[in-house]
Amino acid sequence: MTKKLFYIVIAAALICGASVFTSCTNDDNPVTPDLGVKEKIIGKWMVSERGGQPALTNEKMVINFVSTTKAYVSASLGSRPEVGTHWIEKQEVAVAIDGNKMTVTMHPDEHTTTVEEYNVTAISNNELNANLKITITVDGNQVMNDVNTVCFTKVTADYSAAILGLWECQGITGGETNNDDNARLEFLADGTYNFYRRSDAGVWSLVPRERNEYFVDGNLLCTRWQAEGEEMSYEWWEIASAADGRMQWTALRQQADGTTFQQGVTWTVTDGRLTSASDNYFLHWGRSETIKTT
Repeated sequence: MTKKLFYIVIAAALICGASVFTSCTNDDNPVTPDLGVKEKIIGKWMVSERGGQPALTNEKMVINFVSTTKAYVSASLGSRPEVGTHWIEKQEVAVAIDGNKMTVTMHPDEHTTTVEEYNVTAISNNELNANLKITITVDGNQVMNDVNTVCFTKVTADYSAAILGLWECQGITGGETNNDDNARLEFLADGTYNFYRRSDAGVWSLVPRERNEYFVDGNLLCTRWQAEGEEMSYEWWEIASAADGRMQWTALRQQADGTTFQQGVTWTVTDGRLTSASDNYFLHWGRSETIKTT
């Protein structure tokens, strides 16, 4: 199996999880009423649980059902070093709904087909629960077949516009991240961003990188960056709120021992001026140097 194929298979396994679903009923042919999946599915849904456990932020997936036959998938997969990291931004997928059964078919490349079959057990305006079967074939040969339970939560917020602008970090809770109180992020409308650091002298400078990219899908925020000669780095967050010049991020992380913890970052919008009154510099947007004022 090639390295690329291995990553595709493992990415699908992240969606399924490790636990196999078994029925709690003795009835081999239970009669399930029509839950109205076609009428309720339109909209954006994000994975909240797998196998009955809360989903880590860096294993989240968003499915935006624009019709009963088409959807777009965004995924943040990268919590396990042996798996590798995947960047899936609004990939179009085919949808077929028959009663309570929903099938999502995607083609990651010209050789691979991934089929996810959701047998919906409950659906409301805010939550969807299903038994999931996933099958992956490569050049017509099945390479994976697994089942599990999954829960989605309806996403109503859209922070793709609210995140634009220059933000200064005000505080971090729950553990270290790639940002701190000396960090600024400037999110641009083209899917790129700038990262600034403040020196001990209080001067803000753009950190040079080959790539700085991000996307927002609902409240899922994915960032990746690469410095010259280094490997790509990633970070994932959920935007809890963004209003009145203040933005809050949150994330569920997992430690090496398997325990989980919650992280949070607070940002405030800034016009680029230094907070230190002793320095009379301002940050010129889009350039790597500071400009002295008179």
